[in-house]
Amino acid sequence: MSRVEAKKPSLCVSEPLAEDTVHQSLSVLSGILKSCYGPAGRLKQLHNGMGGYVCTTSQSSAVLRCLSVSHPILMVLTASVQNHISRFSDCGLFTAILCCSLIENYKRINFASCTVIKISKHLLSLCTDYLKSEACGCRVSVDFGNLETLLCLVRSVLTSKPACMLNKTEVDHLTTLTVKAFLLTVPRHVETNPVLGKCIIVPVKGRRVVDSMVFPGLLLETPETQLAKPLSVKRISSNIIKVALFCVSMSGDLFNPEEGSITVHHGISLEMSELDQLLNVGKQLVNDEIGLVVCQKVIHPSLKQYLKENHVVTVDRVGLSMMEPLSQMTGSKPIASVHSFSPSCYGSLKDVCTESFASKHFVHLIPNDTLVCCLMLCNRNETTWDELKRAYETAEHVLQLTIKEPLALLGGGCTETHLASYVRHKSCNLSTSSFKAIDCSQTQYQLVADAFCRSLESVACSLNHDDGDVFADMVYGHCWFVPSGFSSVSNWSNLVSKCGCGINNNTQNLDWRILQSHFSSPVLQSCPKEPSVKATDFLTLDCFAAKCSGLQVAVETANLILDLSCIIEDQN
Repeated sequence: MSRVEAKKPSLCVSEPLAEDTVHQSLSVLSGILKSCYGPAGRLKQLHNGMGGYVCTTSQSSAVLRCLSVSHPILMVLTASVQNHISRFSDCGLFTAILCCSLIENYKRINFASCTVIKISKHLLSLCTDYLKSEACGCRVSVDFGNLETLLCLVRSVLTSKPACMLNKTEVDHLTTLTVKAFLLTVPRHVETNPVLGKCIIVPVKGRRVVDSMVFPGLLLETPETQLAKPLSVKRISSNIIKVALFCVSMSGDLFNPEEGSITVHHGISLEMSELDQLLNVGKQLVNDEIGLVVCQKVIHPSLKQYLKENHVVTVDRVGLSMMEPLSQMTGSKPIASVHSFSPSCYGSLKDVCTESFASKHFVHLIPNDTLVCCLMLCNRNETTWDELKRAYETAEHVLQLTIKEPLALLGGGCTETHLASYVRHKSCNLSTSSFKAIDCSQTQYQLVADAFCRSLESVACSLNHDDGDVFADMVYGHCWFVPSGFSSVSNWSNLVSKCGCGINNNTQNLDWRILQSHFSSPVLQSCPKEPSVKATDFLTLDCFAAKCSGLQVAVETANLILDLSCIIEDQN
């Protein structure tokens, strides 16, 4: 069949970064992301332009998912950041803002891309080596025997999500619950390959945040009519409740005709045969002293009644998502047939009770050894609840990453400004052989290093949304925020009490410089290795693994985009 329309040739664009439209698009994207950054970040309302669901958020995961970008360069950038978020959950805005700033500042110096990329890679290795070294002045060790640092990590995540609409009391309450829920999922006994448990979120919308609670074990929602008060559960001699977990329907449904044909003798009722088989299963469960039967699908009412008369509690329609935590918590193996199964599939529980909250009713399964827990998460409305759920999942993932690598980085812009000071200090002291190894001149290296440092500092400056000034001290390289209109005051240090992360205060004799100015100086001495104040003073901390990855992703993505010499688009 001949074509109705002639095939169009592919559109080839050389030197895509030289186009003004690309710079404008990058500038707009950077402006959107910078305005979302930090505890004072501005909220965004995103929708598809045709009505429907409106997302109110400042979180990178939601913003980048809802934003529609069409230019290939922006698609590369957003896809790279989204991949980072999918692996680490945190530091998405840091990564995206830094990447945009690097591209912008690198293009201004107008060097060959290959030279910029080589120097940029060397600067990245300087930063990563420093962050992983014991001498790093913006790194904090996390001791899981001391909850203060963990609480600071979680609090920093929650306070950076303003769309959750939390006050200080609510932040403190949720911070404690998050750490408690996480610790309930950590195995008590050391194993060869320890596996973290799971925290199940139970949504409750329209209630106060401080009503949120953590329950060890699982909450299975069930109609109030199914709950007997008091709950009568059969127990074995050791006072343990035996559990049977079924992943097959126990409703007595007939065979699916698509599975094949069956031959039925005259006078035989398939429905009665199925029900008889289910009752035989019930008798076996009762004889095996089962106290709780949980089914992924539906249990026939007659079987429920029979089991109830024999003090066996039944819970059905729990869904596929609950099967893994149920199996992990009880030690049960999901039973996939009602015709034959082994008693070796059974598990056990410490206790079963009932819980009621708002208009919901639950069967509470209490395990022998807690590895699974439920967080009843409350917020005032659906919008703030959705944002709070994302914030909680980020905080939970941060704790999981921290238990693998028990380190944190100072937040509030201090790590960025400290790294910038460190890079400036190192770049001024590089040997001639280093420039030969990189294949660049000292001038080229200094200019790229300055662009790199300005990009890091621009991320710290993005935390300021109220037209104030941002300074870095000349001793520790930390970030300080000064209210608007006071930069000309000779002793403006009286206006600030602490640096961005909260580790240094204004009682020290420090010199400062304005960030993003033409004047730049290396720090005179390294940062203190240990905090000078306790974490109970609300130290702002960032996830070490997420921030290190974000730094690497931002630099490598910027290098990739700088190296693009041609974009070919199919117009058909």
